[in-house]
Amino acid sequence: MQLIRKNITGFTLVELIIVIAIIAILAAAIFVAIDPARRLHEARNARRQSDVATIVEALKQYQVDHGGDHYVQVADAQEDVYYIIGQAALVCESSCTAIADAAVGCLDLRDMGTNYLSQVPMDPKIGTPERTWYYLMKDSNGAITVGACEPEGEGPGGMGVPPKIEATR
Repeated sequence: MQLIRKNITGFTLVELIIVIAIIAILAAAIFVAIDPARRLHEARNARRQSDVATIVEALKQYQVDHGGDHYVQVADAQEDVYYIIGQAALVCESSCTAIADAAVGCLDLRDMGTNYLSQVPMDPKIGTPERTWYYLMKDSNGAITVGACEPEGEGPGGMGVPPKIEATR
């Protein structure tokens, strides 16, 4: 009597566990290298930079179209004083991380017209129509500075020193 021996092929449980462990280690290493938190912070800061530029350009375009006169809210603003761009006066009277001085109130840009701003930009993380978390300051020469109150650090894990996001014209 002859025994028939079958060749059984396949993976053992140990081999499968080893392969799964290697894939998990590689996936974790790639996830750490990509650093999604950092990418989110950088993306929001890029949006803030774009929003700041949009506001400054809209205010300057308004000024050009109106013979050099500032938008009424900006014209009425005190010189060298910071204002939060927003709608609610009480909410805006507080500090802004990006500026040393506390803001004295809100500066509402909603009625500037859709030719200039179809919608007032808001901080992508914490902005609301009442408080956009963008600030504005008019200096004694009439130059307008607009900046982001709460930029995020762009270091590993989203930590680090936040960049200054500001535009002056």
